[in-house]
Amino acid sequence: MRIWDIEPSKLCREHLLGEHRELHAIWSILTKGKKGYSQHPETKRWRGKLLALYKRHQKLVAEMKKRGYNHKSDLDYSLAKGGRVQNDYVNSYSEQIEILRGKKCGCKV
Repeated sequence: MRIWDIEPSKLCREHLLGEHRELHAIWSILTKGKKGYSQHPETKRWRGKLLALYKRHQKLVAEMKKRGYNHKSDLDYSLAKGGRVQNDYVNSYSEQIEILRGKKCGCKV
């Protein structure tokens, strides 16, 4: 489970769509009190920062549309409370770049 802190335009198809799917899972855990992955470090870092998570979703959606993908899974903005900026990290930005480089995918990092 991962929400990258890298611009969506740099993500390959697999990581862009995978992050979108995982973002929805985290959103559901945090807004509906779901138990699965609620203690995962990636989920924990978004507690109290649903506005920032909502904004990340908007960036992902913009990139998906730019690439011609259909998007039909909007988030409920009324639930987007808390911090508007994410400044807690599981891996630093530079570590995330190295992780993606190591995957030898189509990410532009």
